[in-house]
Amino acid sequence: MIVKKSAAEIELMAQAGGVVAETLALLGENARPGVKTAELDALADEFIVSQGGVPTFKGYRGFPAATCLSPNDVIVHGIPGNYRLQEGDVLSADVGVTLEGFVADSAYTFAIGDISEETEALLDACRGALEVGIEQCVGGNRLSDISHAIQTVAEEAGFSVVRELSGHGVGRAMHEDPQIPNFGQPGRGPVLAEGMTLAIEPMITAGKPEIYVHDDHWSISTRDGSVAAHFEHTVAVTAEGPRVLTAASVLLR
Repeated sequence: MIVKKSAAEIELMAQAGGVVAETLALLGENARPGVKTAELDALADEFIVSQGGVPTFKGYRGFPAATCLSPNDVIVHGIPGNYRLQEGDVLSADVGVTLEGFVADSAYTFAIGDISEETEALLDACRGALEVGIEQCVGGNRLSDISHAIQTVAEEAGFSVVRELSGHGVGRAMHEDPQIPNFGQPGRGPVLAEGMTLAIEPMITAGKPEIYVHDDHWSISTRDGSVAAHFEHTVAVTAEGPRVLTAASVLLR
C-alpha cells in the first residue's frame, strides 16, 4: 500500500533531507585519494548524530555502517572499510537519515580526482536520468513514466540500466511501496498523486547490466567489472509539481 504524507509530514522529511544533503556535502569535501572509506563513514555518522538525526542504514537488517560507500564497480550497499580511495576512482555515497520519525534518502557518485572521459559521461548520464525521473513525479502521471524516462536517458547515452535494483517509496520507513524500476514502458502502474514520497535512484553501468552480490551479503557489483554510477533524491509529489526533499546546491552542476 502506498502511504501518502501530509504537508506537515513532508516538511519533517525535508528537515531530514537537509541533514542528508549536508552529510553528502561533507563526504564530498573529504573524499580524496588516500582516505579510507571507513574514515568517511565515521565523519558522516558523527555529523548525522550532531544534527539530532539517526543514521537510518546503521543496523538496518544488520548493516554495520552509517553510510553505503561503493567504489568503482560496486553499484550499491558497499560496506565502509579499509579501502583507500585512489586517483581516478568514483565513489557512490548513499545516506539515509531518520529525524522525528521520518526518513530521507539520497545518493551521489563523486569523482575522486581526474576520471576518464567515459566515466565522466557515465556520471553525467546518471545525473540526467535522475533529473528526468524527478520531472515525471507529477500528479496524474503513472509510476512507469518515471522508469521509462530514466531508461531512455541512460540507454541513449550508451549505458546499461541495472534491472534487479530499483527506487522505492520512503517515509516512516526507509523502504515503502511502491517499488520504482529504472526501466519499463510508460503509462503503467499506480497513478501518482499528491502526498506520495518517492526515492528516485537510477543505477547504471558503463558495461553490461548484470550484477553479483559479494560474500558480505551486502555489496553489489557489476558482474563484468565495469564502472557504475548511482544518484538518488527523495521527492514529494505536490500540487505545485515535484519537490526534491534532499537537494543541496553544493552538489549540483
